[in-house]
Amino acid sequence: MIQVLIVDDDSFIRESLKVLIGLDPSISVCGAACNGAEALEMLKSGIEADLVLMDIRMPVCGGVEGTRLIKEAFPQTSVLMLTTFDDDEYIIEALRNGASGYLLKNIPPDRIIQGIKTVHEGNMLIHPDIARKLATFLNPAQAPEAAQPLSLDSYGLTKAEQAVVACIANGHSNKEIAAELFLSEGTVKNYITDILSKLSLRDRTQIAIFYLKNQR
Repeated sequence: MIQVLIVDDDSFIRESLKVLIGLDPSISVCGAACNGAEALEMLKSGIEADLVLMDIRMPVCGGVEGTRLIKEAFPQTSVLMLTTFDDDEYIIEALRNGASGYLLKNIPPDRIIQGIKTVHEGNMLIHPDIARKLATFLNPAQAPEAAQPLSLDSYGLTKAEQAVVACIANGHSNKEIAAELFLSEGTVKNYITDILSKLSLRDRTQIAIFYLKNQR
């Protein structure tokens, strides 16, 4: 059972998300908060959440700062941003602070459910509109194309590792990467471990940002 903590300053949104999430038997709402600081205190009080579904603009403590505080205190807890705002600054800072995904509230309800499951499985998830905006923001000269090996030999990455980096940036799971590159899932996991070590990165989200910054 995936335990989800909802964080949104709009009580109607909080209640609506509770109902929506409650429709899936594999997900349960363990609590709801009106800002990032309140969410952090709830976690510190003993509420166990696998994932925090976080809004961006909230009083007292917004989603960007809330993500930083929660990831510092509870690094194993995933944070999925769900908001109406797609401002560049918010996107970049939320991902830098450890968010595993960024969705807009205009997506169909079933996509929110799927997004929770995708992030809980350890994958990165970014709304397609935001992915295009993010890539353009990081590298204005060229938007991202389909996954392909990068010219990143100077970073010490092998061609196979470069291909894995590209797949991660496109939001693929380990299983999907294995199928696309004709590898075993165990080999993919080993590649990712080596990539994180070589690039001194923390997680898949940072790998994706690295890809978008260095794409040529």
